Amino acid sequence: MTNPRHLVRVAALGTAALLLSGCVAKTDASATGALTVSSTADGCAVSQATASSGTVAFDVTNRGDEVTEFYLLAEDGLRIVGEVENIAPGASRTLTLVAQPGDYFTLCKPGMVGDGVGRASFTVTGDEVAVGGADAEQKQRAVDLYAAFVKDQVGQLLPAVETFVTAYQTGDDAAAREQFPEVRASYERIEPVAEALGDLDPRIDYREVDAVAEGLDWTGFHRIEKDLWVPAKDALNADGETPAWQDWAPSTPDERRGYGDQLIADVQELYDYVHSAEFQTALDAQGVAGLSNGARALLDEVATGKITGEEDWWSGTDLWDFAANVEGSKMAFSLVEDFAASKGDDGAALVEEIDAGYADLEAALAQHGSLADGFRTFTELTDADKRELTDLLNALAEPISQLTVTVLE
Repeated sequence: MTNPRHLVRVAALGTAALLLSGCVAKTDASATGALTVSSTADGCAVSQATASSGTVAFDVTNRGDEVTEFYLLAEDGLRIVGEVENIAPGASRTLTLVAQPGDYFTLCKPGMVGDGVGRASFTVTGDEVAVGGADAEQKQRAVDLYAAFVKDQVGQLLPAVETFVTAYQTGDDAAAREQFPEVRASYERIEPVAEALGDLDPRIDYREVDAVAEGLDWTGFHRIEKDLWVPAKDALNADGETPAWQDWAPSTPDERRGYGDQLIADVQELYDYVHSAEFQTALDAQGVAGLSNGARALLDEVATGKITGEEDWWSGTDLWDFAANVEGSKMAFSLVEDFAASKGDDGAALVEEIDAGYADLEAALAQHGSLADGFRTFTELTDADKRELTDLLNALAEPISQLTVTVLE
């Protein structure tokens, strides 16, 4: 993470508008012809695994002891196509949406945190359905689905951070090192959300050189990272000048407890914010421009830190962050690409160029690993590898910079 920080109001991840047009969470207990969903502590049973394209309703009953959520996820298992939340124990709510043909996943999330339970394949068959509804309504749906995605990502981040911190505080450094890049992925997909909240992102994710430059106490992921990857005697700090070992001592057990507890508290603050009315109000105010700007901002994060190897200076796990930022940017774009494509031949050409840019960048990243299986460390990349990634990033950034103007035309 480099200085200055990009304090944009909203980042973006979400789902392609092509997959969904119209998503309504109703409080009625039953919808005519609805599929039934039974959410329990460890299951998410859907009455059938297929449906015909068009209006599909899921009648969700919470048979567990915790408030729960139900999701319909896109084929990649990441993007949210529709969701209904805050279903109290014993209560029912209905998710109604217009689904296009394709492969999806269903999932319940008891407690509304973590990875969820009962993930199962779901298929929509038939022909593509014409999208209806006023433009303003479609744009609000895009914003609402983005909000749902952010809540989901932070809901996964919080328990993952708690597990990571436990390993760190108890001295299980091998487990903590393994978890470090994986835990950070959910945060990196939505990073600019925290950046908009004053000093929250600095507390969670500042590098040492940034904290020192701004006179801040250095806490968060990268403070813990330096404990887990103790710098070599001849290493330099991220400023490239200061010896890393100078004035450095590994944290004591009490200091580890303090840094770990602070990280959990800061992520809890982020969780509370994205579940607040203030967050939804901020998203509504930005509208789809916030989503397209978020797509650009997440590429900026890659360009100013990850592509240089300065983000995860001690661990060399920058490519995990790189990939998560790109995923976040692509998800943001997917929410607004239909609006851009509807702006005549120029809009359609822009969307095609951006699609190709993401595909090329993802293919280059895939040569070095994946978020699922792990990446090479940054020090293992050759200069040619770095040049290729930089060139592809720049090629994508140029059309992405035109996205907001096109969407708002």
